[in-house]
Amino acid sequence: MNVRNLKRSMSNRYHLRLLAVASVAVLGLVAAGCGGGSSASPAPTGGVAGEQHTASTAAVMTRKVSGLGVVLVNPKGRTLYVFMKDARRRVTCTGQCASFWPPLKWKSASKPKAGGTAKTALLGTDKNPSGGRVVTYNKWPLYTYSGDSGAGQANGENQNLNGGKWYVISPKGVLIKHKSSGGGSTTTTGGGGWG
Repeated sequence: MNVRNLKRSMSNRYHLRLLAVASVAVLGLVAAGCGGGSSASPAPTGGVAGEQHTASTAAVMTRKVSGLGVVLVNPKGRTLYVFMKDARRRVTCTGQCASFWPPLKWKSASKPKAGGTAKTALLGTDKNPSGGRVVTYNKWPLYTYSGDSGAGQANGENQNLNGGKWYVISPKGVLIKHKSSGGGSTTTTGGGGWG
């Protein structure tokens, strides 16, 4: 075998290895995007991981959700959640967490507005460590859940994922921590309550 053939053979092997590594990386990204995850953050059963929600008019609306009563939703009717780890102080769900719990982003320079029975006075924004601003309600940063495939669902309610509990929030700014059983009422706690 001459030197030229040896170099060509080594070059072909290098390209095959590079192609194999790239294929594995792409498959890993596809699996992660399709809900594959670690045991620390189980994959949601529906929805699109990383779907971004940016509000431009009314940031927050209200909707009645079965078993929970009237809760905050985004303009598309998707249920909004608060993350106990945020502790009414700042956005802490970033990176991998935010791919499953997309924050409700606010791009306007004006203050967010409320629709339905939500109160504009309770709305604000917080700096997102990943860039931009996130809508807050009663100082809680708001998120949607990729496990909700459409409006009216609340599959993220009372979940313990990504290092903390997740709850829906009422128009009064209190957390709803337990679903009602049959005809009973939901259990709510004040804005600073811990689950």
